[in-house]
Amino acid sequence: MQQDEIRGARRRTVLGAGLAAWAGAGGARAADNLAGVTLRVGTYKGNWRALLAAAGLPPPPYQVAWRELNNGTLHVEAIQADALDLGFGSEVPALFAARQQAPVRFIAVVREDLNNLVTVARGATPIRRVADLKGRRVGYARGTIAHYFLSRQLAGAGLQLSDIQSAHLAPADALQAFARGDIDAWAIWGYNGQLARLQHGGRVVKTAHGFASGNFPVFANPKALADPAREAAIGDFLLRLRRAYLWANSHYLDFARAQNAETRVAVGDLIELWNQRSTDYAVLPPSPQTVAAHQQVADVFLQAGVLDAPTKVAPFWDARYAPLLARGV
Repeated sequence: MQQDEIRGARRRTVLGAGLAAWAGAGGARAADNLAGVTLRVGTYKGNWRALLAAAGLPPPPYQVAWRELNNGTLHVEAIQADALDLGFGSEVPALFAARQQAPVRFIAVVREDLNNLVTVARGATPIRRVADLKGRRVGYARGTIAHYFLSRQLAGAGLQLSDIQSAHLAPADALQAFARGDIDAWAIWGYNGQLARLQHGGRVVKTAHGFASGNFPVFANPKALADPAREAAIGDFLLRLRRAYLWANSHYLDFARAQNAETRVAVGDLIELWNQRSTDYAVLPPSPQTVAAHQQVADVFLQAGVLDAPTKVAPFWDARYAPLLARGV
C-alpha cells in the first residue's frame, strides 16, 4: 500500500470513528445514513472551501453546497433567511445577531491569528505608537472586529475614538484611501493589512494581541441543528475542518497555493503573513472563557455607544459538539 493510501485510510478511520462516537453518544444518525443530506455552508474567498480541498480528506458522506459570502454579517443574514446551515465570522456579527435575537447558534470556535488583526500607519507619517493616532485620520469599518480592537488599543493609550478622526470605510475603500494618503492609519484584518504594508509602505503600529480574543465563532442554523441528519453532518464537518486546519499548520505552503487560486494574493505574501503568526489555527469547542471573551466585546461596544442596549451572548452559545471536538482530530 502506498503512503498516500495509508494516510487516506487513517483519515477515513479517524473521521468515521469521531462521527460514530457522536452518534453513539445519542447525537444523531451514523455516517452511512447521510447520503441524502446537503449541508449548505458559507465560506470566504480562499477559506474553508479552499482549505478542505487542499487538505485531501476523503469525500464526506453527504453533499456540501458552498456559498461564498465575504463578511460575517452576510453569513448571519443567510442563516436568518434559512439559506445557510453553517457559517462563521468574528465575534462582532455574532454579537449583533445576539442583540437582534436572531435565529442562530454559535457551536464552535476557529482560533485565528491575532497578528493578522492590525492597525497600520502610512510610512510617510510619524505615527509609531497608538498614542500618535491622536488627531489623525484613522480608517476602520464600523461595527467590525477592527472597530473593537482599535477601541481597546486607544483605551490602552489613554485615548477614545473621539480623539481621532474616524473614517468609516469598507476594507476595499479603505485600502484605496490608504494608498492615496486620504487616511493616516487603518485598523484592518486579514491580508488587506499585508497589502497595506507590502504594496503601500504601511507600518504596523499595533497588532490585536492583548486586545482581541482571536475567536471566530462558527454559526449554525437552529433548523439544521433540530434535524438529526443535518445535525450529524455538521458534527462530521467540524471534525473535517479541525483536521484540515491541523494539516494547514504543517503544510502552509500548500494551503497558501490553494488560497492564491481563489484570492490571487501572492503566495509569498501569504507565507510571510503565516511566518509572523501569533498562534496556529485550531477548531475548538466553546468554553466559559470563550463566552466571557465574547461578552467583553458586547460590554465594550455598549460603552462605546455601538450597541443600543446591554446584550447577553451566553444563551446563543451551544456546546452540543464540545465532547466531539474535545476528542476528535
